[in-house]
Amino acid sequence: MISEYSLNFLIKIITMSIPTQTLREILGIEFPVIMAPMFLVSNTDMLIAAAENGITAAVPALNYRTDEAFRAALKLLKEKCPGPFGVNLITNQSNYKYPEQLKACVDYKVDYIITSLGSPQPVIDACKPHGIKVLCDVVNEEYAAKVVAMGADALIAVNAEAGGHLGKIPSAELIPSLLKFGIPVISAGGVGTGEGIYQKMQLGAAGVSMGSIFIASKEAPVSEEYKQACVDYSADDIVVTTRLSGTPCTVINTPYVRESGLKQNWLENLLNKHRSLKRYAKMLTFYKGMKSLEKAAFSATYKTMWVAGQSIEHVHAVESIAVIVDRLKREYAAAEKVG
Repeated sequence: MISEYSLNFLIKIITMSIPTQTLREILGIEFPVIMAPMFLVSNTDMLIAAAENGITAAVPALNYRTDEAFRAALKLLKEKCPGPFGVNLITNQSNYKYPEQLKACVDYKVDYIITSLGSPQPVIDACKPHGIKVLCDVVNEEYAAKVVAMGADALIAVNAEAGGHLGKIPSAELIPSLLKFGIPVISAGGVGTGEGIYQKMQLGAAGVSMGSIFIASKEAPVSEEYKQACVDYSADDIVVTTRLSGTPCTVINTPYVRESGLKQNWLENLLNKHRSLKRYAKMLTFYKGMKSLEKAAFSATYKTMWVAGQSIEHVHAVESIAVIVDRLKREYAAAEKVG
């Protein structure tokens, strides 16, 4: 068992050799936080509010049904957002809109793109000539090595405490293991306070990506029931399911979730293992899961499948993004003062 003294010494050694850039320098923001891209939750109002309060935010391209709607959102953000903003692209075959979404991002020269669930190589190749930064979701050293070789600008370390699609490695282990690649590492998962941000920075993170505490914001477009669930439930109520996308994903353990179960049924499992059919089975699972989330997010229904992470433990009221960010800054300053 490692002692507290040895752990602190190890952290100091690690932080002496980490990249000096933080999110402040990488993206030109006041406070090193990315409001994580959240399916169905993130919108232009949230991105603008984030920039107005010294952080940055990203929106999933899949939050827009059509290329026209996506481009309209990017146009609005270029006109109204007072700071940098990003877009999350799903880069695997489940996202058939991916090529047109990438083109729109390049056309509007978004500040950065976060890639998930697939190879970022086409994104990196398309964005580098335009100065668009590419931040890649990774869950381990193996995948990190691949995206670094491709030219990623930063790694988003998706850890075992993350909300939504999560990794398997705790942040205290994952962040230090990725520092050796020599590019900034952004911690994603399990942070809901300014003190938590400070702790991840002490591990060597360039900043944090945090989403769940912003679901219950006044600017979020989801139903009041969804927001109130983030207030009423706690970290102990977060469970992992494969029924939404075929990939482990965290949801609030509502009565409907308990009733319907957390694992795919025998037919879904069979199809996902079939060499010829698994590609289409995964696409169908993803489509059905996203439709289920959409119904639950925007209307009162007994089929409440709400995505959230453990950091809802720190959500105690529905508040504006300005209030949430101000609290994070004050908590961070207090933690920094204590050291």
